[in-house]
This record gives sequence, structure tokens and C-alpha cells, in this order.
Amino acid sequence: MKRLLIYLILLIPLVVLSLQVLIFENVVEPIKYIYTVTGVTATVILFFSITISLMSKKINLVKYRRLIGLFGFFYAFLHLLNFVIFDVDFDIGFIIEETLDKPFIYLGMIAFFILLFMSFTSTKSLFKKYKKQHQFIYLALILITIHFIMAQKSITILQLGYIAMIFILAYCKLLQKIMEINKSKYID
Repeated sequence: MKRLLIYLILLIPLVVLSLQVLIFENVVEPIKYIYTVTGVTATVILFFSITISLMSKKINLVKYRRLIGLFGFFYAFLHLLNFVIFDVDFDIGFIIEETLDKPFIYLGMIAFFILLFMSFTSTKSLFKKYKKQHQFIYLALILITIHFIMAQKSITILQLGYIAMIFILAYCKLLQKIMEINKSKYID
């Protein structure tokens, strides 16, 4: 039941996006709208996925973290597809040119490839082998935030909030690690 609820909640942005673009057709710039919805949704879901262990004592979603993270990757993939299909019409040469000319695009690409690696190695057997590399989610979130800020060409309150959230989450995760290390020292 919980899994179904998580699926339904995480699919809401896609349903709203589809309705706005395909049914209601009241979006002035559909490509920009798709960028915004998919990019922000991916970012929010990925940020949420790293907070799960921090709030596990109050709301235990640890066993759904993989599912939630994969949804974050799904929206990042839709974001990339919007760029490749709708924005540049599969023009590989132009994609390479844009990627090299605009730093925010290659930062987004690097973050995407980190997420791609993480999605492929998130199965139980591969996760055990690549667990340490999954710490790169923090680098990906930093790159995503910089990508978001550079794409907007200005810093808004929302973007400052993302930056503050990264620092707060990093601080909380660092404290969590220190407490785990100290706990294991006292147990041994």
C-alpha cells in the first residue's frame, strides 16, 4: 500500500505536466515548461532521497529510498530527453557544441552520468559492490544546483534555498557519520 502511494505521489508532476502541455495546451513555451517541471521535480526528489536516512526515526522510508531515487533519475532522464528531442532535434553536433559552449549544460551532463551510474548500480547485488560510489549523489546535487542557477542566469530565493539545503544536509550527514563512528568506537 505504501509503495503504491509513493508511486502515485511521485507521478503527480508527470500527470500535471502532461495535462498542461497535451490536453489544456495553455503553456506559452512548452519546451521551457518541460525543462522547469522535470528539472525541479528531479532535484526535489533527489534531495528528498538523501534526507530519508536523517528522518528515519520519525518516518521510516529507508526501504523505499531506491524507488524514490530512481524516480529522481526518471525525471532527470525526461529533462535530458527534452533537451535532445524537442530542443535540439537529435542534432548530435549541436548537442556537443552546446555542451562545450555552455558550462551549465556540461555540469548537468556530468550530474546526469553520475545518476545514470547510480541507477544501474542500485540493484541489491551491485549496490553492495558500489556502495561507496553512491556517495557521489552529493556531488551530483551540487552540480545540479549550479546547473539550475546558471541556467536561470540569476539567483532567486528558491535557488538560495537549494544552496542552503545542500549545506544543511551536508552538515547533518557529517554529524550522522561522526556519531556512527563514535558509536562503533564505544561498542568495540
